[in-house]
Amino acid sequence: MLVDSHCHLDFPNFAEDLPGVIARAEAAGVTGMLTISTRVAKARVYEALSEAHPQIWHTVGTHPNGAGDEPDVPTEEIVALTRHPRCIGIGEAGLDYHYEDAAPEAVQERVFRRHIAASRETGLPLVIHARDADEHMESVLVDEMKRGTFRAVLHCFSSGRRLAEVGVELGLSISFSGIVTFRRSHALRDIALAVPQDRILVETDAPFLAPEPHRGRSNEPAYTADTARSLAQTLEMDFESFAALTTANFHRLFDKATPSGGKGA
Repeated sequence: MLVDSHCHLDFPNFAEDLPGVIARAEAAGVTGMLTISTRVAKARVYEALSEAHPQIWHTVGTHPNGAGDEPDVPTEEIVALTRHPRCIGIGEAGLDYHYEDAAPEAVQERVFRRHIAASRETGLPLVIHARDADEHMESVLVDEMKRGTFRAVLHCFSSGRRLAEVGVELGLSISFSGIVTFRRSHALRDIALAVPQDRILVETDAPFLAPEPHRGRSNEPAYTADTARSLAQTLEMDFESFAALTTANFHRLFDKATPSGGKGA
């Protein structure tokens, strides 16, 4: 069994065929999916998805690209929304300086730190988004960990080796997406080899970043299996052992979820 630790099932790509998406995922051995929040304002959408489908859990949080839209959501509101029985994490939140029209760095950092505070208060893991912000991300993580520990995963990892090393030193997990299957992703595969095996997760980030051999198509949770096969080969593990490893890692981190994919406590 596999778990897609990061996907966006509320996106329009899945609106007309969500039952088919879930069926194809299960046929590929993907029995659990974590749909990730991009806006706190959409919390009821994520709750409805996870309530309707026992294979799906959800998170609550503001994506850094939405920090300008939700610059002042209080930590208390995030904490309150995590009380939903199917909400098993916080985020995705973080820093993203890729786009010219991104929210100001100060706004993104403020929003990110509020999510860290919510993670620390609830004990739920934080899903971290980091893009073109390695140095700033490192400084915030190191500073916040000194204020009090929290659990987290660096999702869709595509940053430099230094951030991976810092993340591991701080106790974070590292999640790899379809990017790791791309022909030119040699450096990323080298980073994966250096990450402790008990910290590795797999994801799609669907509908984005479909792995080989599906590159160029809309991504979906079933393709988690392709990323897992590629990573298993990189780590010189058989597929079944790697699938079991990453699933166990997921449930160790997101321990509010039940291994069967059933209703969380």
